[in-house]
Amino acid sequence: MDPNQPVVAFGQAVSYRLFSAKSYVVMPTTISPEDYGRLEALCMLFGIGFVVFTPDVKNPDFSIRVRAQRFMPDMFYVNEFADRLYNHDPSLFNQLFG
Repeated sequence: MDPNQPVVAFGQAVSYRLFSAKSYVVMPTTISPEDYGRLEALCMLFGIGFVVFTPDVKNPDFSIRVRAQRFMPDMFYVNEFADRLYNHDPSLFNQLFG
């Protein structure tokens, strides 16, 4: 596993909070104990959910370690994302948002 993967995952989850009500980091149980502890603490501090799973295709065994807090999305970024989607594919936008 790339040692920067947990950091990248956490950064993405924080950035997704701009336009979503909840955001989660999902990592395999094979991450190092240091990364696990660091991610769990950061998720608690920033209100990000943290889920771990066993990397087994037949039985992934997900476990919620930290539940995400609900936040109000930043409407500037929500509207920007919606505008970009509409400009990219108006029919898909209309299908999703009617």
